[in-house]
Amino acid sequence: MGQHGPVLGVIALGGGFGALARYGLAQALPALPGQFPWATFVTNVLGCLLIGVLMVLITEVWTAHRLVRPFLGVGILGGFTTFSTYAVETRGLLRPGTVPLAFAYWAGTLLAALCAVVAGVWVTRAAVRRTGHRREKAV
Repeated sequence: MGQHGPVLGVIALGGGFGALARYGLAQALPALPGQFPWATFVTNVLGCLLIGVLMVLITEVWTAHRLVRPFLGVGILGGFTTFSTYAVETRGLLRPGTVPLAFAYWAGTLLAALCAVVAGVWVTRAAVRRTGHRREKAV
């Protein structure tokens, strides 16, 4: 592990937290076969919104410790979001009677996730401007 040990450790720790949060959301919003998978949709869109917020904060506002981005971005949000489940659920909806739902889920998730990243960036930048917080330059 050597020099990468701390980074791998925080990614693993954050990934565990993110996966637990995703599991909790999946339990709260279970989807039956042939129904819109709301838990995965909400998980991925919320995760994309939060990555937009995080990236503004750690690249434009804070001087973050080198382990913050791997822990929060790759770890927690990487463990929380689940585009593999999105792909499997889309494939599962590609059956007679649910093909239109499959395409709505496929396109809707993609569009909503991309819009969520942009919204996270815009809202965070607007909030930062309104509060007057700026990253301090290192001397």
